[in-house]
Amino acid sequence: MNIYKTCPILENENFLLRLFEKEDCDDLLKVYSDKNALPFFNSDNCDGDNFYYATKERMEEALAFWDLSYQNGWFARLSIIDKAVSNVIGTVELCLRVSEDEFNQMGILRVDVRSDYEKEETLYDVVALVMPHLPELLGCHGVVTKVPIYAVERMKAMQKAGFKKAEHFLIGKTGYAYDGYWIKE
Repeated sequence: MNIYKTCPILENENFLLRLFEKEDCDDLLKVYSDKNALPFFNSDNCDGDNFYYATKERMEEALAFWDLSYQNGWFARLSIIDKAVSNVIGTVELCLRVSEDEFNQMGILRVDVRSDYEKEETLYDVVALVMPHLPELLGCHGVVTKVPIYAVERMKAMQKAGFKKAEHFLIGKTGYAYDGYWIKE
C-alpha cells in the first residue's frame, strides 16, 4: 500500500486517524494556536515554520500546503479524532526520510496534539495505533520522532512504544544537526 495513493483510516477504541479534511480547520486552529502545545511541535527542517497558526486564514493556508504536500508525495498529515468527543485534537505527520545521515530510509513520525492531550496515555495510544502500519505505508525500515528533553509525558509514551534515544543527530537539508530524536527499528 502506498499512503499517497490510498491513505488508510486507522482506528482503536479511543481515536480515529484519517487524512485531514478542510472541515477540520476550526478544530485544528485550536491545536495550532495553543501556545502551551507549541513547544512540543517538531518544526525541524521545516523552512522556518514553527506551526503556530493564530488565525483561521493562516490555518487554511497550512491546510492548503498540507494538501499540496500530500498530492506531491512529500508527507501525509492525518487528523487525530478523539472518538469520545468527536473532535480533531491534533495531527500525525508521516513521511519517508531520504538523506545521507543515520536516518536514511526511516519513517518520520510527528505527533501534534493540543496541550490538554500531551499526556503519556494519549500519545502512546496514537503512536501504538500508527506504528504497525508504517513499514507498509512508507516502505521504511524504522521510525524516528522528536522528543524534546522537557517533554516528560511524550518521553514516557515513546519508551513504552519501544523507542530509544538516538545516538546520532538528524542532519537537516542545510547541514544543521538536530538533537532530541528517538528511534524504533
